[in-house]
Amino acid sequence: MYTVKPNRSVPAAGVVPVLTYPDVRRAVAWLTDAFGFEERLRIGDGHRSQLVAGEGAVIVADVGGDRRPPQPNHVTHSVMVRVEDLDSHRERSIQHGAHIVMEPTTFDFGERQYVVEDLAGHRWTFSETLADIDPGDWGGELLPAQ
Repeated sequence: MYTVKPNRSVPAAGVVPVLTYPDVRRAVAWLTDAFGFEERLRIGDGHRSQLVAGEGAVIVADVGGDRRPPQPNHVTHSVMVRVEDLDSHRERSIQHGAHIVMEPTTFDFGERQYVVEDLAGHRWTFSETLADIDPGDWGGELLPAQ
């Protein structure tokens, strides 16, 4: 059902969030500097851009039609990105003006995470794996593959 066929015009990731920013070029510059993402495709001068992070991807889109950036005090989504070194990633994002929403916190499910808001108000959760924990150990239930 979710087989990904190769297409150089689209990121290879199976799920790709599309996030709206008032200034695509400024957002791309900030996301690459602050979070270490890489731009893989630019569409027009300020229409869209595809960014990659490891095996994941995100599309930065311009405001238009029904697309609007986040509004203050209204969180409608958060994008989670897995990183190898949470502390150095956090320091890098702070150096570029990211607003820390939640300081690094270690969770029972084997992850250490921090939450940050970017220049347009999008929420990002960055997560470093500390251990491979059985979901049953903390109240989760791993379902059989279908």
